[in-house]
Amino acid sequence: MDTKLLNATSLPLYLQLSEFLIREIAAGRLSDGDKLPPEREMAAQYKTTVTTLRKALAVLQNKGLLERIHGSGNYVRQAEQVDSVYSMFRLELVNGGGLPTSKLVELREMTKPVDLPAFGRSEMATRIRRLRFLDAKLIAVEEIWLDRDAGEVKAEQLQDSLYRYYKMQLGFWISRAEDRVSIGRTPDWSPQDFGVSAGQSTGFIERFSWAQTPVPVEYSRTWFDTTKAVYIQRLH
Repeated sequence: MDTKLLNATSLPLYLQLSEFLIREIAAGRLSDGDKLPPEREMAAQYKTTVTTLRKALAVLQNKGLLERIHGSGNYVRQAEQVDSVYSMFRLELVNGGGLPTSKLVELREMTKPVDLPAFGRSEMATRIRRLRFLDAKLIAVEEIWLDRDAGEVKAEQLQDSLYRYYKMQLGFWISRAEDRVSIGRTPDWSPQDFGVSAGQSTGFIERFSWAQTPVPVEYSRTWFDTTKAVYIQRLH
């Protein structure tokens, strides 16, 4: 993990660290029964305080992913399903894991284009374009369309996890999503440093997301660099 990431996202530092460790466990880079380094050593490794580290480890313990044995240390424990901030973010580095962060490119409220699939009930939507990173590596560009009836999106309040933002700022939560993974052509607004030129074929994900309504409240599309990231769906 690039320790610079601990200041690169709007999530609290302890949640950044807990999410990173959760994804490491999910990717198998931390296995059931592994003993973590001493807390002071881990805190120094991630350039944080022991207090912040302990808050992160407490999150893992509450999720059943960590056993803290007095006088012995902290041990990784596997769990069948874990509810985490990025539990629905399916992209990982090719060798597994990676802490997701993002950079906002554009936020615009507009009439839904006619070529978009049907979602929501309003004729208006908020379009969010972002760059997505894993451990500071640019791995994807994404375009999210949120139905205007879901609420007003403010750029200054956005977080790396839009689902967390929806719940905390707009008062609804995503209960399920449907992904369609295929090949697509990189959009013309993608930056040159993405690694896949505009118009070239690359990994492509379309997602429909539902809240507490019978119709999807959000539609998104993500183009990812298959040399850097893979789509992962784990079944338990």
